[in-house]
Amino acid sequence: MNGTLKIAVTGATGNMGMEVMHALTGSGIVGKFRVLIYDDKRQKPFLKEYSRLIKDGIVETVYGSLADKTICKHLVGGVDYVINLASAIPPLSDKDPNAAIECNEKGVNALVDAIEVLPKEQQPKLIHISTVALYGSRNEKHPFARVGDPLLVSPFDVYAATKLRGEFRVLESSIEKWVVLRQTAMLHKNMLSDNMGDGLMFHTPFNAPLEWVTAADSGRLIEKIIEKDSLSEVQGFWKKVFNIGAPAQNRITGYETLDHGFKIIGGTAKQFFSPKDNATRNFHGVWFSDGQELEKLFGYQSQTEQEYWDEIISSHKLYRLGKLLPKSLIRACTVSRLKGDRNAPAYWAKHGDDAKLFAYYGGRERYETLPEKWNGVHIPDRADYAQDGYHTVQKADSEITIDDLREYAKSHGGKLLSNIFKTGDLYAKLTWRTQDGELFTATAYSVLRAGHWYSPIYEKFEWDFDRLAKKDSVFAQYWYDSHDADESMHYSFDEQFTAHAIPASHT
Repeated sequence: MNGTLKIAVTGATGNMGMEVMHALTGSGIVGKFRVLIYDDKRQKPFLKEYSRLIKDGIVETVYGSLADKTICKHLVGGVDYVINLASAIPPLSDKDPNAAIECNEKGVNALVDAIEVLPKEQQPKLIHISTVALYGSRNEKHPFARVGDPLLVSPFDVYAATKLRGEFRVLESSIEKWVVLRQTAMLHKNMLSDNMGDGLMFHTPFNAPLEWVTAADSGRLIEKIIEKDSLSEVQGFWKKVFNIGAPAQNRITGYETLDHGFKIIGGTAKQFFSPKDNATRNFHGVWFSDGQELEKLFGYQSQTEQEYWDEIISSHKLYRLGKLLPKSLIRACTVSRLKGDRNAPAYWAKHGDDAKLFAYYGGRERYETLPEKWNGVHIPDRADYAQDGYHTVQKADSEITIDDLREYAKSHGGKLLSNIFKTGDLYAKLTWRTQDGELFTATAYSVLRAGHWYSPIYEKFEWDFDRLAKKDSVFAQYWYDSHDADESMHYSFDEQFTAHAIPASHT
């Protein structure tokens, strides 16, 4: 390893983080790593794999929370790039919402603060990993998303809410060079084991559009960004938001995802799930209509979803034994067992959590009337899915005028209050007013190109999109794909993170 670059990495012990480190340590372009490690169960494999590089001083380990300002100050000092992969994701964020707040929100704030105070010439470039979860729940009506689509994070999804706030902090920062990469659904080595201990698998609607990228390709993307940019800055890359897309054949449905996963043990989704098991809405997943933008710049996509499953079968021969076991036994040990988990819809129904049932099904009655058997149930087919999505202002950045911004704010039910805007200056700070009369400051890029528009979720765990969509035509285009126009629920978490779904007129 003879590179001269110095790079700081957060979340290096995670599934994407391990692949990023594997790609970068093998590239020869990085001379020193400063790695933030949060004391969790994944640190042992990392320390074992990189013991030699740690001993040789090539990998410096820093222990603690991303929300620690002192740690962040040390982390970013004297490095060329900061790769922020740290994230508290589901099911951890469902079980421990405070972990998501600490990492995804407070941690990002501390990291950005630490970079901002540095002189411009000493600031590292920040690569911030965001998430597809910001787009909220999608189905066959609008399966495709692009950067600029409205961000409608699903009720009770603390992960998405905190990631939304963290991303907005990056976009509105004074950091000279940043980029936000919204990660799609990711296939990784621990996929099966990570999803067999929690009811999270039941949150995926069978008709959800999911675009799967592999962790290895994600690591390869970061490597190619660093390599190409370090040789000569990549034009049109920095101070932008991109979706991390996958090969087109990796765009499948929620049903197909479960079906392909259980196929490795000789089964099908029908043999293990009933139509009633999985939520009918309130998830997060899309296909990216602009998912090839990063591929054009960096050429990182190499693995198909099928190749991933072939690799899993090859490296985990134990799964093949599943073909010899009765399907009823496998179902009892996997799917049936998890129905008793606190994160499962069956648990909500049994224990009277009607707030969750309304968010994920549209109410207890709709949940209870879903069929138990697949007879006559239509399985989502690619022919069911629309081929187009939302279109923001279709102009080049350099052509955006103040009138464009005024019209866009109006479509949100709000108003642009700033009276001065130089055509094309998308990074100038502007003042906006929401339909509720609240003021917020954001660049035209954040609002028009990245899809951010202030609502209660930016500060509180309150999802009020039923009410907002009635006067917000941008929100309405997607919200009513899975919600009835006459729904008026106000979703919120209290201080103990107990879920509430109350008619908006009663809030």
